[in-house]
Amino acid sequence: MSNNAAGGDARAPMNEQAVANIYGNMRSDVNQLYSKITELEMEVSEHSLVIGAISPLDQSRKCYRMIGGVLVERTIKEVLPAVQRNKEGLQEVITRMNEALERKKKEMAEFEAKYKIRIRKSDDEVKDDSSWKEASAQGVLVGPANE
Repeated sequence: MSNNAAGGDARAPMNEQAVANIYGNMRSDVNQLYSKITELEMEVSEHSLVIGAISPLDQSRKCYRMIGGVLVERTIKEVLPAVQRNKEGLQEVITRMNEALERKKKEMAEFEAKYKIRIRKSDDEVKDDSSWKEASAQGVLVGPANE
């Protein structure tokens, strides 16, 4: 009988620890993608703020731009198109990263289904996490939009 059990284990491609390690790596990859997408979305938001701030100004007005750690003096006419191009490029990267994220999530879901993986979390932990997130989001200050 032990030969049958051993034979059954031999047919399985991985043991529990290997499956757990691979799943952990997949979750880590997904979390890294989420973080990077969020970071890039913040940069797009900053680019939008800059574009909104300098667009109505005189095109010949002086403007300073950070290029590779060096502050360079330019005019708005020179800087505005570059900032718009950078914003568009960031949006394209975000789109590609979102597609990669969806592929990773699908791959992870298939892996979960194949190895019957379930994440255990008690109800108390879920409630504690949600209340902490709500409390941490309450400390944001926003100035008047008209200024």
